[in-house]
Amino acid sequence: MSTHTGSVRLPVSAPARTGRRAWLAVLSVALGSFVLVLSEFLPIGLLPAIAADLDVSIGTAGLVVVATGLAAAVSAPVVTIVTSSLDRRVVLIALSAALVVADVAGALAPNFTVLLAARLLLGVALGGFWAIGAAVASRLVQPGSVIRATSFITAGISVATVVSLPLGALISSLASWRLAFLIGAGLALVALLGQLLLLPGIPSIQRVRTSTLVALLKVPRARIGLIGAAFVFFAQFAAYTFVSPYLEELVRLDPASITLALLVFGVAGVAGNFIAGFALDRSITATVVGAMAIAAVAILLLPIVAGSAVGAFVLLALWGMVWGGLPLAMQTWVISAAPAAAEGGLALFVTTIQISIAAGSTAGAVAVSTGGIAVDFWLAGGIAAVGAVTVLVLGVRRASAASASDAGEPITVKPNPCEALPGSSTLQPC
Repeated sequence: MSTHTGSVRLPVSAPARTGRRAWLAVLSVALGSFVLVLSEFLPIGLLPAIAADLDVSIGTAGLVVVATGLAAAVSAPVVTIVTSSLDRRVVLIALSAALVVADVAGALAPNFTVLLAARLLLGVALGGFWAIGAAVASRLVQPGSVIRATSFITAGISVATVVSLPLGALISSLASWRLAFLIGAGLALVALLGQLLLLPGIPSIQRVRTSTLVALLKVPRARIGLIGAAFVFFAQFAAYTFVSPYLEELVRLDPASITLALLVFGVAGVAGNFIAGFALDRSITATVVGAMAIAAVAILLLPIVAGSAVGAFVLLALWGMVWGGLPLAMQTWVISAAPAAAEGGLALFVTTIQISIAAGSTAGAVAVSTGGIAVDFWLAGGIAAVGAVTVLVLGVRRASAASASDAGEPITVKPNPCEALPGSSTLQPC
Protein backbone atom coordinates (compact mmCIF):
# COMPACT_ATOMS: atom_id res chain seq x y z
CA MET A 1 0.00 0.00 0.00
CA SER A 2 1.20 3.49 -0.72
CA THR A 3 0.03 6.91 0.29
CA HIS A 4 1.52 10.09 -1.11
CA THR A 5 1.46 13.63 0.15
CA GLY A 6 -0.88 14.69 -2.56
CA SER A 7 -3.50 12.22 -1.42
CA VAL A 8 -3.67 13.59 2.13
CA ARG A 9 -6.57 15.89 1.33
CA LEU A 10 -7.22 18.74 3.71
CA PRO A 11 -10.39 20.79 4.03
CA VAL A 12 -10.72 23.57 1.53
CA SER A 13 -10.87 27.31 2.20
CA ALA A 14 -7.54 27.15 4.04
CA PRO A 15 -5.71 30.49 4.33
CA ALA A 16 -2.50 28.94 3.00
CA ARG A 17 0.31 31.40 2.39
CA THR A 18 3.77 31.28 0.96
CA GLY A 19 7.05 32.80 2.04
CA ARG A 20 8.91 33.35 5.27
CA ARG A 21 5.97 34.73 7.26
CA ALA A 22 3.96 31.55 6.71
CA TRP A 23 6.79 29.41 8.04
CA LEU A 24 7.32 31.76 10.98
CA ALA A 25 3.65 31.24 11.81
CA VAL A 26 4.21 27.47 11.68
CA LEU A 27 7.25 27.95 13.92
CA SER A 28 5.16 29.81 16.50
CA VAL A 29 2.76 26.85 16.67
CA ALA A 30 5.71 24.43 16.83
CA LEU A 31 7.19 26.38 19.75
CA GLY A 32 3.84 26.22 21.51
CA SER A 33 3.75 22.44 21.06
CA PHE A 34 7.33 22.15 22.30
CA VAL A 35 6.67 24.13 25.48
CA LEU A 36 3.44 22.27 26.24
CA VAL A 37 5.06 18.84 26.03
CA LEU A 38 8.19 20.09 27.82
CA SER A 39 6.01 21.39 30.64
CA GLU A 40 4.15 18.07 30.78
CA PHE A 41 7.25 15.92 31.28
CA LEU A 42 9.68 18.34 32.96
CA PRO A 43 8.52 17.44 36.51
CA ILE A 44 9.65 13.82 36.02
CA GLY A 45 13.19 14.92 36.85
CA LEU A 46 11.98 17.20 39.66
CA LEU A 47 9.79 14.86 41.72
CA PRO A 48 12.16 14.43 44.70
CA ALA A 49 12.61 18.20 45.00
CA ILE A 50 8.88 18.88 44.65
CA ALA A 51 8.06 16.24 47.26
CA ALA A 52 10.55 17.66 49.75
CA ASP A 53 9.51 21.29 49.25
CA LEU A 54 5.75 20.71 49.45
CA ASP A 55 5.95 18.01 52.13
CA VAL A 56 4.38 15.14 50.18
CA SER A 57 5.62 11.70 49.22
CA ILE A 58 7.35 11.14 45.88
CA GLY A 59 4.41 8.95 44.87
CA THR A 60 2.01 11.80 45.57
CA ALA A 61 4.28 14.25 43.78
CA GLY A 62 4.07 11.98 40.73
CA LEU A 63 0.42 12.95 40.40
CA VAL A 64 1.53 16.23 38.81
CA VAL A 65 2.57 14.22 35.75
CA VAL A 66 -0.33 11.76 35.76
CA ALA A 67 -2.96 14.48 36.27
CA THR A 68 -1.67 16.49 33.32
CA GLY A 69 -1.82 13.49 31.00
CA LEU A 70 -5.32 12.49 32.08
CA ALA A 71 -6.56 16.08 31.75
CA ALA A 72 -5.09 16.21 28.24
CA ALA A 73 -6.79 12.92 27.34
CA VAL A 74 -10.17 14.35 28.35
CA SER A 75 -9.67 17.89 27.06
CA ALA A 76 -8.52 16.96 23.55
CA PRO A 77 -11.99 15.92 22.33
CA VAL A 78 -13.87 18.30 24.64
CA VAL A 79 -11.94 21.44 23.60
CA THR A 80 -12.13 20.42 19.94
CA ILE A 81 -15.91 20.01 20.11
CA VAL A 82 -16.65 23.08 22.24
CA THR A 83 -14.47 25.43 20.16
CA SER A 84 -15.11 23.96 16.71
CA SER A 85 -17.06 27.03 15.55
CA LEU A 86 -14.40 29.53 16.66
CA ASP A 87 -11.51 31.01 14.72
CA ARG A 88 -8.59 28.64 15.28
CA ARG A 89 -6.18 31.54 15.82
CA VAL A 90 -8.24 32.70 18.79
CA VAL A 91 -8.39 29.19 20.24
CA LEU A 92 -4.65 28.56 19.93
CA ILE A 93 -3.80 31.92 21.49
CA ALA A 94 -6.19 31.26 24.38
CA LEU A 95 -4.65 27.84 24.99
CA SER A 96 -1.13 29.31 24.88
CA ALA A 97 -2.21 31.95 27.41
CA ALA A 98 -3.53 29.15 29.62
CA LEU A 99 -0.11 27.51 29.37
CA VAL A 100 1.60 30.69 30.59
CA VAL A 101 -0.82 30.94 33.52
CA ALA A 102 -0.39 27.26 34.38
CA ASP A 103 3.41 27.43 34.45
CA VAL A 104 3.47 30.66 36.47
CA ALA A 105 0.93 29.25 38.93
CA GLY A 106 3.01 26.09 39.24
CA ALA A 107 6.16 28.07 39.94
CA LEU A 108 4.45 30.13 42.65
CA ALA A 109 2.35 27.30 44.14
CA PRO A 110 2.37 27.59 47.96
CA ASN A 111 1.12 24.02 48.40
CA PHE A 112 0.54 20.81 46.49
CA THR A 113 -3.17 21.49 45.88
CA VAL A 114 -2.41 24.68 43.96
CA LEU A 115 0.34 22.93 42.01
CA LEU A 116 -2.03 20.10 41.07
CA ALA A 117 -4.67 22.61 39.92
CA ALA A 118 -2.06 24.35 37.77
CA ARG A 119 -1.08 21.02 36.24
CA LEU A 120 -4.72 20.24 35.43
CA LEU A 121 -4.96 23.59 33.61
CA LEU A 122 -1.80 22.66 31.73
CA GLY A 123 -3.44 19.38 30.71
CA VAL A 124 -6.43 21.22 29.28
CA ALA A 125 -4.13 23.47 27.24
CA LEU A 126 -2.00 20.53 26.12
CA GLY A 127 -4.88 18.38 24.90
CA GLY A 128 -6.62 21.18 23.03
CA PHE A 129 -3.49 22.68 21.49
CA TRP A 130 -2.08 19.37 20.25
CA ALA A 131 -5.39 18.37 18.67
CA ILE A 132 -5.89 21.69 16.90
CA GLY A 133 -2.31 22.83 16.30
CA ALA A 134 -1.22 20.16 13.82
CA ALA A 135 -4.38 20.62 11.75
CA VAL A 136 -3.93 24.40 11.75
CA ALA A 137 -0.30 24.17 10.68
CA SER A 138 -1.35 22.35 7.55
CA ARG A 139 -3.63 25.28 6.68
CA LEU A 140 -0.84 27.84 6.93
CA VAL A 141 1.17 26.52 3.97
CA GLN A 142 0.61 25.36 0.41
CA PRO A 143 -0.67 21.77 -0.12
CA GLY A 144 2.73 20.48 -1.21
CA SER A 145 4.27 21.58 2.10
CA VAL A 146 1.68 20.05 4.43
CA ILE A 147 3.77 17.14 5.74
CA ARG A 148 6.83 19.37 6.14
CA ALA A 149 4.79 21.87 8.17
CA THR A 150 3.38 19.09 10.33
CA SER A 151 6.89 17.72 10.82
CA PHE A 152 7.90 21.04 12.39
CA ILE A 153 5.10 20.67 14.93
CA THR A 154 6.00 17.09 15.79
CA ALA A 155 9.68 18.03 15.93
CA GLY A 156 8.80 20.27 18.86
CA ILE A 157 6.96 17.39 20.50
CA SER A 158 9.82 14.94 19.92
CA VAL A 159 12.49 17.33 21.18
CA ALA A 160 10.46 18.18 24.29
CA THR A 161 9.99 14.50 25.08
CA VAL A 162 13.71 13.76 25.04
CA VAL A 163 15.08 16.94 26.66
CA SER A 164 12.57 17.19 29.51
CA LEU A 165 14.10 14.44 31.64
CA PRO A 166 17.77 15.59 31.59
CA LEU A 167 16.79 19.26 31.74
CA GLY A 168 14.59 18.71 34.78
CA ALA A 169 17.31 16.76 36.55
CA LEU A 170 19.90 19.43 35.70
CA ILE A 171 17.75 22.29 36.98
CA SER A 172 16.94 20.36 40.14
CA SER A 173 20.65 19.88 40.86
CA LEU A 174 21.53 23.54 40.27
CA ALA A 175 18.53 25.51 41.51
CA SER A 176 14.98 25.29 42.82
CA TRP A 177 12.46 23.15 40.95
CA ARG A 178 10.36 26.29 40.62
CA LEU A 179 12.89 27.69 38.17
CA ALA A 180 11.93 24.94 35.71
CA PHE A 181 8.33 26.15 35.72
CA LEU A 182 9.45 29.76 35.26
CA ILE A 183 11.59 28.74 32.28
CA GLY A 184 8.53 27.00 30.83
CA ALA A 185 6.44 30.13 31.40
CA GLY A 186 9.05 32.30 29.68
CA LEU A 187 9.17 30.05 26.62
CA ALA A 188 5.37 29.87 26.58
CA LEU A 189 5.20 33.68 26.60
CA VAL A 190 7.52 33.82 23.58
CA ALA A 191 5.28 31.32 21.76
CA LEU A 192 2.19 33.33 22.70
CA LEU A 193 3.66 36.59 21.41
CA GLY A 194 4.75 34.86 18.21
CA GLN A 195 1.24 33.57 17.62
CA LEU A 196 -0.27 36.99 18.31
CA LEU A 197 2.06 38.60 15.76
CA LEU A 198 2.26 35.90 13.09
CA LEU A 199 -0.89 33.80 12.96
CA PRO A 200 -3.49 35.02 10.46
CA GLY A 201 -7.20 34.66 11.02
CA ILE A 202 -8.02 30.97 10.56
CA PRO A 203 -11.81 30.62 10.25
CA SER A 204 -13.31 27.36 11.40
CA ILE A 205 -14.21 25.07 8.49
CA GLN A 206 -15.17 22.03 10.55
CA ARG A 207 -18.03 21.53 12.97
CA VAL A 208 -16.94 18.71 15.25
CA ARG A 209 -19.55 16.93 17.34
CA THR A 210 -19.50 13.81 19.48
CA SER A 211 -21.11 12.04 16.54
CA THR A 212 -18.10 13.06 14.44
CA LEU A 213 -15.75 11.22 16.78
CA VAL A 214 -18.01 8.17 16.80
CA ALA A 215 -18.10 8.23 13.00
CA LEU A 216 -14.31 8.40 12.89
CA LEU A 217 -14.07 5.27 15.01
CA LYS A 218 -16.11 3.48 12.35
CA VAL A 219 -13.52 4.28 9.67
CA PRO A 220 -11.28 1.16 9.47
CA ARG A 221 -8.11 3.06 8.61
CA ALA A 222 -8.65 5.52 11.47
CA ARG A 223 -9.14 2.63 13.91
CA ILE A 224 -5.93 0.98 12.72
CA GLY A 225 -4.02 4.24 13.17
CA LEU A 226 -5.30 4.70 16.72
CA ILE A 227 -4.50 1.08 17.59
CA GLY A 228 -1.00 1.57 16.21
CA ALA A 229 -0.57 4.79 18.20
CA ALA A 230 -1.62 2.98 21.39
CA PHE A 231 1.04 0.31 20.84
CA VAL A 232 3.71 2.88 19.93
CA PHE A 233 3.26 5.19 22.92
CA PHE A 234 2.69 2.35 25.41
CA ALA A 235 5.95 0.68 24.37
CA GLN A 236 7.88 3.96 24.17
CA PHE A 237 7.06 5.14 27.67
CA ALA A 238 7.27 1.70 29.25
CA ALA A 239 10.95 1.76 28.25
CA TYR A 240 11.93 5.45 28.00
CA THR A 241 10.66 6.25 31.48
CA PHE A 242 13.46 4.01 32.77
CA VAL A 243 16.19 4.81 30.26
CA SER A 244 18.26 6.70 32.85
CA PRO A 245 18.26 3.76 35.31
CA TYR A 246 19.16 1.49 32.38
CA LEU A 247 22.17 3.63 31.51
CA GLU A 248 23.24 3.95 35.14
CA GLU A 249 22.66 0.41 36.43
CA LEU A 250 23.10 -1.82 33.38
CA VAL A 251 25.51 0.13 31.16
CA ARG A 252 27.16 1.69 34.26
CA LEU A 253 27.65 5.16 32.80
CA ASP A 254 28.57 8.17 34.91
CA PRO A 255 26.16 11.16 35.07
CA ALA A 256 27.97 13.09 32.33
CA SER A 257 27.86 10.10 29.99
CA ILE A 258 24.17 9.56 30.75
CA THR A 259 23.45 13.16 29.77
CA LEU A 260 25.43 12.63 26.56
CA ALA A 261 23.50 9.45 25.79
CA LEU A 262 20.18 11.23 26.25
CA LEU A 263 21.46 14.05 24.03
CA VAL A 264 22.33 11.51 21.33
CA PHE A 265 18.82 10.09 21.62
CA GLY A 266 17.34 13.57 21.27
CA VAL A 267 19.44 14.67 18.29
CA ALA A 268 18.67 11.40 16.52
CA GLY A 269 14.99 11.98 17.26
CA VAL A 270 15.01 15.40 15.61
CA ALA A 271 16.74 13.94 12.55
CA GLY A 272 14.27 11.06 12.46
CA ASN A 273 11.34 13.44 12.50
CA PHE A 274 12.46 15.10 9.28
CA ILE A 275 13.53 11.82 7.67
CA ALA A 276 10.02 10.54 8.33
CA GLY A 277 8.62 13.56 6.52
CA PHE A 278 10.35 12.42 3.33
CA ALA A 279 9.48 8.75 3.88
CA LEU A 280 5.80 9.58 4.32
CA ASP A 281 5.78 11.05 0.81
CA ARG A 282 6.33 7.51 -0.44
CA SER A 283 4.23 5.38 1.91
CA ILE A 284 2.54 6.08 5.21
CA THR A 285 1.99 2.40 5.96
CA ALA A 286 5.57 1.33 5.22
CA THR A 287 6.95 4.22 7.28
CA VAL A 288 4.82 3.39 10.32
CA VAL A 289 5.33 -0.38 10.26
CA GLY A 290 9.03 -0.08 9.49
CA ALA A 291 9.66 2.42 12.28
CA MET A 292 7.72 0.33 14.80
CA ALA A 293 9.70 -2.78 13.83
CA ILE A 294 13.06 -1.00 14.12
CA ALA A 295 12.08 0.45 17.51
CA ALA A 296 11.10 -3.03 18.70
CA VAL A 297 14.45 -4.51 17.68
CA ALA A 298 16.45 -1.67 19.26
CA ILE A 299 14.60 -1.83 22.58
CA LEU A 300 14.81 -5.64 22.74
CA LEU A 301 18.57 -5.56 22.10
CA LEU A 302 19.45 -2.80 24.58
CA PRO A 303 19.62 -5.10 27.65
CA ILE A 304 21.67 -7.62 25.65
CA VAL A 305 24.36 -5.07 24.68
CA ALA A 306 24.40 -3.39 28.10
CA GLY A 307 28.00 -4.52 28.60
CA SER A 308 29.11 -2.29 25.72
CA ALA A 309 28.72 1.46 26.02
CA VAL A 310 29.30 1.81 22.27
CA GLY A 311 26.59 -0.74 21.50
CA ALA A 312 24.18 1.01 23.86
CA PHE A 313 24.89 4.40 22.24
CA VAL A 314 24.32 2.98 18.73
CA LEU A 315 21.02 1.37 19.67
CA LEU A 316 19.89 4.49 21.54
CA ALA A 317 20.58 6.56 18.44
CA LEU A 318 18.62 4.10 16.29
CA TRP A 319 15.74 4.04 18.76
CA GLY A 320 15.76 7.83 19.02
CA MET A 321 15.72 8.23 15.25
CA VAL A 322 12.65 6.04 14.67
CA TRP A 323 10.88 7.41 17.73
CA GLY A 324 11.42 10.94 16.42
CA GLY A 325 9.50 10.06 13.26
CA LEU A 326 6.67 8.00 14.75
CA PRO A 327 4.49 10.82 16.18
CA LEU A 328 4.50 12.53 12.76
CA ALA A 329 3.84 9.24 10.97
CA MET A 330 0.96 8.26 13.26
CA GLN A 331 -0.64 11.72 13.05
CA THR A 332 -0.37 11.66 9.26
CA TRP A 333 -1.97 8.20 9.22
CA VAL A 334 -4.94 9.38 11.31
CA ILE A 335 -5.41 12.57 9.27
CA SER A 336 -5.24 10.65 5.99
CA ALA A 337 -8.00 8.33 7.20
CA ALA A 338 -10.56 11.16 7.21
CA PRO A 339 -9.11 14.47 5.98
CA ALA A 340 -12.43 16.31 6.31
CA ALA A 341 -12.40 15.58 10.05
CA ALA A 342 -8.71 16.23 10.77
CA GLU A 343 -9.25 17.97 14.11
CA GLY A 344 -11.59 15.24 15.32
CA GLY A 345 -9.08 12.60 14.31
CA LEU A 346 -6.27 14.39 16.13
CA ALA A 347 -8.45 14.77 19.23
CA LEU A 348 -8.92 10.99 19.32
CA PHE A 349 -5.20 10.60 18.66
CA VAL A 350 -4.23 12.78 21.63
CA THR A 351 -6.65 10.96 23.93
CA THR A 352 -5.27 7.60 22.80
CA ILE A 353 -1.63 8.48 23.30
CA GLN A 354 -2.08 10.19 26.66
CA ILE A 355 -3.85 7.12 28.05
CA SER A 356 -1.16 4.92 26.50
CA ILE A 357 1.62 7.03 28.04
CA ALA A 358 0.09 6.61 31.51
CA ALA A 359 -0.52 2.89 30.98
CA GLY A 360 2.95 2.29 29.54
CA SER A 361 4.72 4.13 32.34
CA THR A 362 2.71 2.20 34.92
CA ALA A 363 3.38 -1.15 33.25
CA GLY A 364 7.05 -0.27 33.05
CA ALA A 365 7.16 0.53 36.75
CA VAL A 366 5.54 -2.80 37.59
CA ALA A 367 7.97 -4.66 35.31
CA VAL A 368 11.00 -2.93 36.84
CA SER A 369 9.84 -3.56 40.41
CA THR A 370 9.05 -7.23 39.78
CA GLY A 371 11.62 -8.33 37.20
CA GLY A 372 14.14 -5.56 36.71
CA ILE A 373 15.05 -3.10 33.98
CA ALA A 374 15.91 -5.75 31.40
CA VAL A 375 12.47 -7.35 31.79
CA ASP A 376 10.86 -3.94 31.33
CA PHE A 377 12.77 -3.33 28.08
CA TRP A 378 11.89 -6.79 26.77
CA LEU A 379 8.24 -6.13 27.62
CA ALA A 380 8.33 -2.78 25.80
CA GLY A 381 10.15 -4.22 22.79
CA GLY A 382 7.69 -7.09 22.61
CA ILE A 383 4.74 -4.69 22.70
CA ALA A 384 6.29 -2.64 19.89
CA ALA A 385 6.83 -5.80 17.83
CA VAL A 386 3.25 -6.96 18.37
CA GLY A 387 2.09 -3.48 17.40
CA ALA A 388 4.04 -3.53 14.14
CA VAL A 389 2.61 -6.93 13.19
CA THR A 390 -0.91 -5.87 14.21
CA VAL A 391 -0.83 -2.69 12.11
CA LEU A 392 0.57 -4.60 9.13
CA VAL A 393 -1.99 -7.42 9.33
CA LEU A 394 -4.96 -5.11 9.90
CA GLY A 395 -3.78 -2.85 7.09
CA VAL A 396 -3.49 -5.76 4.67
CA ARG A 397 -6.92 -7.06 5.66
CA ARG A 398 -8.45 -3.63 5.17
CA ALA A 399 -6.87 -3.33 1.73
CA SER A 400 -8.12 -6.79 0.79
CA ALA A 401 -11.64 -6.19 2.06
CA ALA A 402 -12.21 -2.80 0.47
CA SER A 403 -11.26 -0.94 -2.65
CA ALA A 404 -10.64 2.29 -0.74
CA SER A 405 -7.30 3.89 -1.48
CA ASP A 406 -4.60 4.64 1.08
CA ALA A 407 -5.80 8.25 1.03
CA GLY A 408 -8.46 7.15 3.45
CA GLU A 409 -12.16 6.53 3.58
CA PRO A 410 -13.82 9.93 3.90
CA ILE A 411 -16.67 10.35 6.33
CA THR A 412 -19.90 11.25 4.60
CA VAL A 413 -20.66 14.77 5.77
CA LYS A 414 -24.07 16.30 5.33
CA PRO A 415 -24.39 20.06 4.82
CA ASN A 416 -25.03 21.87 8.06
CA PRO A 417 -28.60 23.21 7.84
CA CYS A 418 -27.93 25.65 10.67
CA GLU A 419 -24.63 27.18 9.60
CA ALA A 420 -23.62 26.04 6.14
CA LEU A 421 -20.17 26.92 4.87
CA PRO A 422 -20.23 26.96 1.07
CA GLY A 423 -17.37 25.14 -0.58
CA SER A 424 -16.18 23.29 2.52
CA SER A 425 -16.68 19.87 4.07
CA THR A 426 -18.49 21.11 7.16
CA LEU A 427 -19.38 18.58 9.83
CA GLN A 428 -23.03 18.76 10.84
CA PRO A 429 -23.43 20.38 14.30
CA CYS A 430 -27.19 20.09 14.65
